[in-house]
Amino acid sequence: MTDTGTRLEGGGTSGSRSRRADDWLADIRISYDTVADSYSDYTRVALAGEPYLLAALALFADLVHTAGGGPVADVGCGPGHVTAHLHKLGVDAFGVDLSPAMIDIARREHPDLRFEVGSMTDLQLADASITALLAFWSLIHIPDDEIPAVLSHFRRVLRPDGPLLLGFHVGDESRLKTEGYGGHPMKVYVHRRQPDRMATWLRDAGFTVKAQMLLGLDESLPGAVLFAHRRQEGAN
Repeated sequence: MTDTGTRLEGGGTSGSRSRRADDWLADIRISYDTVADSYSDYTRVALAGEPYLLAALALFADLVHTAGGGPVADVGCGPGHVTAHLHKLGVDAFGVDLSPAMIDIARREHPDLRFEVGSMTDLQLADASITALLAFWSLIHIPDDEIPAVLSHFRRVLRPDGPLLLGFHVGDESRLKTEGYGGHPMKVYVHRRQPDRMATWLRDAGFTVKAQMLLGLDESLPGAVLFAHRRQEGAN
């Protein structure tokens, strides 16, 4: 993702933190509805050139199989390219995204898979109803003060010891992204975070952090993936 617009140093002081959730969620939804077609074109072949991400997804699929299989939520699925890749790996994956336009594309391009419009801030899934959950670069628009609540939703819907895979941009700043894929206007904050900070949020939310992988360390926009499991009740 290319960040353009106003740079906000420090990550914890952006104006998005003081706005009501309805406002920034609306900005995200409208922005991704606007760029949906261009974003879909961009992501259609994006995974093919990312061997380390493919390895992370393969490991995630193995963890799902080891857990006995079952439904797996790709939260913030966009046009469904990662959901479809997991399906090819034998995972019973379905996608959830805030943008109706993204979900329309996902349903059209992957008609054999399940996709739903929804928000990770109010995840409409039953308690302990899924085996695993993936949030691949979909937490990047969520303000810091909302992350604990989102992770609490993730824990609630996961079965005990269910695996979780997060991917995100690494850094210590936030940017207001005003132009997106295909040159279309956007209005979303892109938050970069350090893996240690994300790991602390996960532990506080009831997860056990298992592993992390840093990506593109010499690139302008490095990333990270974190593997975690829902901690069972009473476990340390």
